[in-house]
Amino acid sequence: MEPREEFLEIFDRYIKRAGAEALRAYLLKTDFFTAPASIRYHCAFAGGLCEHSVNTYKRLLKNVQSEYGEDWEAKVSHETVAVCGLLHDLCKIGYYKEDFRNVKENGVWVRKPCFTREEDLPFGHGEKSVYIANSFIKLTREEAMAINWHMGGFDFRARGGDSSVSDAYYKFPLAVLLHVSDLEATYIDEKRGLH
Repeated sequence: MEPREEFLEIFDRYIKRAGAEALRAYLLKTDFFTAPASIRYHCAFAGGLCEHSVNTYKRLLKNVQSEYGEDWEAKVSHETVAVCGLLHDLCKIGYYKEDFRNVKENGVWVRKPCFTREEDLPFGHGEKSVYIANSFIKLTREEAMAINWHMGGFDFRARGGDSSVSDAYYKFPLAVLLHVSDLEATYIDEKRGLH
């Protein structure tokens, strides 16, 4: 199944709260399904953002099931897993722009397509994803914390000395599980660079 269809199937099956239909319609109007997940690292190709989101959802589902066992849904709902896994990188909507760069191949300059960054809404990373999601659906506190801190030590706030990520991880285990799932999707499931 193609990542777009898989994303929409998971979204439709598990995300049922008020505002879900409006969020789905919004995603379909944006570049969410055609944007890369990055410009150099993982899923750095058109459609990579959607693919990465599906991969993160799958990893999070496995990690939650592993952490909480057979009765995992008593601790974390499947809707919460879908919300966090699928929506953690909404911040990348409208973030990457198609462009061209000159590359030397066999001594000759060639014009190649590429993606560049152009931030329309400089709101941060995880916090921007929370802001966008909350514009449509009401996130639980635990979902908001997980999405907000999914970058862990890579988050510029943490790199700048803010220790809030540590407090969030102690209070909200789902945030730890989402961070780990994002890392696993990025470094185990996905290839660096182009498709």
